[in-house]
Amino acid sequence: MSDHPHTRQLASNRRAFHEYHIHERLEAGLVLMGTEVKAARAGKVQLKDGFVEFRDGQAYLMAVHISPYSHGNRENHEPERPRKLLLNRREIDRFAGRSVAKGYTVVPLKVYLKGNHIKVEIGLAQGKKLYDKRQAARERVLDREAAEAMKDANLRR
Repeated sequence: MSDHPHTRQLASNRRAFHEYHIHERLEAGLVLMGTEVKAARAGKVQLKDGFVEFRDGQAYLMAVHISPYSHGNRENHEPERPRKLLLNRREIDRFAGRSVAKGYTVVPLKVYLKGNHIKVEIGLAQGKKLYDKRQAARERVLDREAAEAMKDANLRR
């Protein structure tokens, strides 16, 4: 996410940070229908199982659930339809080429409001092994214990 003054996070994919090593990030625009925009602004977005698929020289956001808008009528959108990502040709080619490499995938990391536009942050990711996940959990515990020790040391002074 950039340092835009009017930025508000709508959804985050915490599971992606647990399951993957994120090597590169990129901001992309998103083509949405009217009711999808209203539902997304209300925070009704789930990125958990989402991924990016490349076909016909375009990038599509797949398996991302945007709940139907509560006040939508028969014109309401389909919750898990493929949504086109707005990227430059160079960005599409770079990410598509790297996603073909062994063990790489492109996953959505965040959906946020930047000004009046809904943006998605995508990341080039490589799956973690089980021992990597255990190591990350161990580091979190050690960091937490170190922070508590520092806090206790500062209180004793």
